[in-house]
Amino acid sequence: MSPSRTCETCGRELPGRGRRPGGKPAQGGRPARYCSDACRQRAFRRRSARQHGAATPATPAPGRDLPRALDSFVGRGPELSRLRALSRSSRLLTLTGPGGVGKTRLALEFAAGLRGAGDGRVRLVELDSLHDGGRLAQAVAAALGVGERGGRTGVEVLAHALGDRSTLLILDNCEHLAEACAQLAAALLSRCPRLRILATSREVLRVPGEVVFRVGELSLSPPGGDDDPAAVLRADAVRLFVERACSRAPGFALDAANARTVAEICRRLDGMPLAIELAARRTGALPLTDVLTGLDDQLALLTDGSRTGPGRHRELAAAIDWSHRLLDPQEQTLFRRLAVLVGGFDAEGAAAVCADGEMQPRHVLPVLCALEAKSLIVRLPGDGEGTARFRQLSAIRAYALDRLEESGELDGTWQRAVDWLTGLTRPTADQVFADQADGPLTEERDNLAAALAHTADRDGAPHIGLALALARVRFQQEQLTAARALLTEVLARDSCSPQGGAALALAARAACQQADPAAALRFAEQAVAAERRRDNPAGLANALDARAAAKLSRGEFSEAVADFAECLAVVVTLCSPRDEAWCRHHLAWALLHAGKAAEGDALMASCLPVLRKRQPWCQASAALHTAGAIRLALGELEAARGLFAESLRTVPGESFHALYPLEGLAIVAAEQGDMKRALRLFAAGAQARRRLDTEPEAEWQRQVGAAAARAKAALPAAARERELAGGRGLRWEALLAYALRAGDDATSVDGADAGGVSPLTGRETAVAALVAEGLTNREIAARLDLSVSTVATHLDKVRDKLGMRSRTRIALWVAGRERRGAADDALRRDELS
Repeated sequence: MSPSRTCETCGRELPGRGRRPGGKPAQGGRPARYCSDACRQRAFRRRSARQHGAATPATPAPGRDLPRALDSFVGRGPELSRLRALSRSSRLLTLTGPGGVGKTRLALEFAAGLRGAGDGRVRLVELDSLHDGGRLAQAVAAALGVGERGGRTGVEVLAHALGDRSTLLILDNCEHLAEACAQLAAALLSRCPRLRILATSREVLRVPGEVVFRVGELSLSPPGGDDDPAAVLRADAVRLFVERACSRAPGFALDAANARTVAEICRRLDGMPLAIELAARRTGALPLTDVLTGLDDQLALLTDGSRTGPGRHRELAAAIDWSHRLLDPQEQTLFRRLAVLVGGFDAEGAAAVCADGEMQPRHVLPVLCALEAKSLIVRLPGDGEGTARFRQLSAIRAYALDRLEESGELDGTWQRAVDWLTGLTRPTADQVFADQADGPLTEERDNLAAALAHTADRDGAPHIGLALALARVRFQQEQLTAARALLTEVLARDSCSPQGGAALALAARAACQQADPAAALRFAEQAVAAERRRDNPAGLANALDARAAAKLSRGEFSEAVADFAECLAVVVTLCSPRDEAWCRHHLAWALLHAGKAAEGDALMASCLPVLRKRQPWCQASAALHTAGAIRLALGELEAARGLFAESLRTVPGESFHALYPLEGLAIVAAEQGDMKRALRLFAAGAQARRRLDTEPEAEWQRQVGAAAARAKAALPAAARERELAGGRGLRWEALLAYALRAGDDATSVDGADAGGVSPLTGRETAVAALVAEGLTNREIAARLDLSVSTVATHLDKVRDKLGMRSRTRIALWVAGRERRGAADDALRRDELS
């Protein structure tokens, strides 16, 4: 038996005698020396390098191999896929993110999955214990086990040791040596053509050719679905908590009793892996409810990390303190002052709250950018347009708040925040219908709530202006109970203030939405009386509008018409076309209820063009629905259908605003004799109302109920049950596609289209939108309740109409339609929802 032979390049055992690599029979000649053509070529390059005097070591560079993980790696599947793709085209890849987000663990998991990770081609250099950038090259050489020979020092030693070997060098924890790491990386990459560097750092290195990969928080379970343990467990943050809790408390399991608490713990910790692991360690000693309560002081609770890990990861405060100590004094000042802005901030808000004699407003933006680069604030996700907003993660904000209190700047910073927010409320004082118009305070909801709580603690009573502003935001976001609670506090303190009439009018509107007509009329009567005493035309118009709405909810249609007419007469004197158009719309709605649809139609013809172009989406959608309901009452079904469809497209998301035009389309279908379609839409609308916990006005509900009853009576029992079940089972996106199927190319009542008309039908639009989301034909079929062959047919029609053969080009077309904002394209509605 002949002795086994090995490859002269990689050391692997060679095939038996008489066989070539790959198992092919040998044709004679010398015995094989290499296991593959790749090893033969590698050996040739080394011989050539030696002949030309190049420094290429014959053995792999020594140093530290990748450490073997002692616990499981959870989640990060998309991140690993993206890193693999980036690594194929980038030689310097930097993972950035705040301390504790999992940069090192992700880097090691990624490197462990690379080809050659186990044969010395991946090397780890940990830099957290090095504090002198001048000794970086020597420290890296020591970590790699490379000695100084032949008079070489510093970078020359490393370049000689690495040579032209294919190597991945992991530089872990570079942020405190960012400049030195940048210089070393640039030098090595220029001299070692097959070297790649993977760096982890809380700030970028800023080296030419560097690709930055921002490591974000782990995915969280969406609010509202916490009762289903299986759904909650799909979130990576929850999975990590459960894995670590099981190791701390064997037998721990996620179930219906604790899923909501675990999901909330992970949300409170912003999906930060280090914070989640530290919190999970407490499950052996504390009930989950106590862990959640203890997060009110995260920095005190989240300690006792692994004794074998870096010191900065043994408690949450240490991880953040490591980053804080690297900031210059101006960065530290802005960092701690931002802590009062719990709801996020843009550059303008940060300057208003943080600038003073010590920090000039013009310096805020560059310092803000520096903090973002160092991962101490994160940019909030958005569509890339408009003003960028940032926030501090909750644990980082808690640390910053402690530093703010230590500095003695807490009270002054809070006062600037209160003054800034109060200034944002002043423009609404001159608006007629401030309750019904979105404004800049919508984005500042959480900052308003925090400032209001601060002033209540400081003064013993809420700040009236901030409380009213927050109540308006709550009302506009359909949080009616919270809005009424705030208004109760305002009215209990001082209902006779200049803002008392506005608070009473808003309370009346909230009571209307909550089907409390008696309270609505009481508040509205008080609001009208208060504004008449003040002799304030804008306030009086607002109060009259609220009282008319209360009377409508009570079925007092003639009285409501009278109040709306008086409101319109007052608003005309204010010379505000937008407010006048809004008043006309309300009066038209009341006239419809009073049986005077023709008069209402004339009013809508004068105000709808203004409302389409100049009002927020919620007001435009409501006006379009009113115009559709009037055309329905006049028997003009096609015009009604077009207006309802346009209204439905206008609403950006699942909201009670979308249910009115949806029900309008169902009524039109019933009037046109399409009972199956009508019943399916009625069932879907009723299911959505139950989900959103909202009820329509009594008169509209009566009209919807009567049409639904006719549709049910017209169908046999089997067909009726089939359509009802089909409607209840429609998901929101599929429901929109179905509802708009017959009206995706409808034009407005004056015959002009509302924008660029899509060449696709409603169903084709829905298929194209799902293609853009990356779904396969089978997944699209399941989403839209179609067969796979039907989806393929629709997709062929999409390709033919658009002249596009690839799914990628269809996805780009979808994105372009959304950016152009075509108001009459169902695709835009699908994307925004």
